[in-house]
Amino acid sequence: MLITRSSIDTVKGPPDRFTGDVWIDAVAAAPPPSRVTASLVHFTPGARTHWHSHPLGQTVFVTEGIGLCGRRGGPVEVIRPGDRVLFEADEEHWHGAAPHRLMAHLAINEGDEEHAVVHWLLPVTDEEYTAATAGG
Repeated sequence: MLITRSSIDTVKGPPDRFTGDVWIDAVAAAPPPSRVTASLVHFTPGARTHWHSHPLGQTVFVTEGIGLCGRRGGPVEVIRPGDRVLFEADEEHWHGAAPHRLMAHLAINEGDEEHAVVHWLLPVTDEEYTAATAGG
């Protein structure tokens, strides 16, 4: 058993990966041979990831608030506390808070043999986000 006392500060999500204010806390980063990582991510209203994909997929577990998520070519879904979202390997997707709500989720990822966990792409445009939230 290994207990790690939190000494890592909360970090602001960088603007080359997120739109809006996003805050990230490291939860798990086990030493090799494990390749699993987990982060608790807090999104302010309207904040969201850029489009991205994961070589081995990603699981997101919503812990609070109301969020939105979408995959390339698919519908945008509303996500709520207790919802689990599985993004399949290499599926281009985004996730974030609804326009007028905070949202927090636990993001669980696994790195591939080259240790790649995520491939960041272009921002979700305001037009894509506005279209996604029209009527909601």
